[in-house]
Amino acid sequence: MIAWNTFGTNDVLTFYLFGRTIAENGLGAMYQTTVLFNHPPLTAYYLRWIYELQRLPMLENAGVTFAFLLRLPGILADFGVIVVLLDLERRAPRFHLPAWALVLFALSPVSLMVSGYHGNTDPVMVWFIVLATYFCARENALLSGICFALSVQVKIIPLLLLPFFFFFWTNRRSLVRFSLPALIVSIVLWAQPLFQFPGLFIKNVLSYSSFWGIWGISYLIRLTGWKQFAEVSFFDLSPAQNLVINLCKGLIIVIVLFLAWRRRWDDSRNLWDTIALAWLVFFVFAPGICTQYLIWLAPFVLLLSPRLYGALTAGSAIFAFVFYDTISHGLPWFRGISTNAINKHWVSWSLLPWIVLIAGLCLFARRIWQEPFPQDNLVSENDGVT
Repeated sequence: MIAWNTFGTNDVLTFYLFGRTIAENGLGAMYQTTVLFNHPPLTAYYLRWIYELQRLPMLENAGVTFAFLLRLPGILADFGVIVVLLDLERRAPRFHLPAWALVLFALSPVSLMVSGYHGNTDPVMVWFIVLATYFCARENALLSGICFALSVQVKIIPLLLLPFFFFFWTNRRSLVRFSLPALIVSIVLWAQPLFQFPGLFIKNVLSYSSFWGIWGISYLIRLTGWKQFAEVSFFDLSPAQNLVINLCKGLIIVIVLFLAWRRRWDDSRNLWDTIALAWLVFFVFAPGICTQYLIWLAPFVLLLSPRLYGALTAGSAIFAFVFYDTISHGLPWFRGISTNAINKHWVSWSLLPWIVLIAGLCLFARRIWQEPFPQDNLVSENDGVT
């Protein structure tokens, strides 16, 4: 209902312009026109398709808009994640979650705001990552590889999690069955940019760093008032800003690689917890995020610790509400336009979820150093569950 009756944020307008440019001039022109387009080709193809679809007289007369079609896959993806969690709980006792946590996840105000109002592809990416992890529990390397590759086709960030899947399937002597379909899907869907304009693809997609100055470390540094850290953007940053960004990226990668190696014996249940730890590391040390990113880690933190998930949802919901309410100029929301001129009215609220994430990382930091004993898989055909 929210998606049907609202326009959404300026991301919707931006994606509409992306879809029109791709439909009229092609994908290469889109990557060349602006660094704002930092999405893999699958997202580009979908934007072009719904741009052309919503122009059909039948859909136009029915009131089906580009804004609704953009958000529809994310809404379905949210439902898909809930189905996966319920199936995991049915198959193995160690995936059991308290009823209140499942209800909170199903009715998450953060998901309602992001999937129903914002207008982006993040929920779809999350669904594919969840599916890739789910098929680890089902010992299905082929489907896990396909789903992981599809997550990377939506946004590039899941590549950060690749080491966990690499070690998981290596220990089960199924790395080829995971890697081959993932590689084939990636080559097929990345073929056009990789063979026609690889430089633009690497610059726009693989080198994206999100916004400086509105989250965590970069926000606190910006509060110092130093001129070299004052710019709020994700391009044309100062050398000092780029240095901090690269240091943060390097720290995240080093910790994630160590975590993947240290916990390489994880069983399918602990794999969820390990990915949750990786997300905690990422969000604590990331130089910048956008509001809709807060749904990335939700299903994994839920399984790691329902109480931490509850606290994170509360902090994230308050921050997200203040953000969307500010850019939409109060209730009722219809259209939200985020600009640097008004970020001072909401950006301090981003400290709420960030502080919760820091507390969560401190609480579970010891698990990063632990090397768990190898265990039998929890949801396999040997369990007698089909």
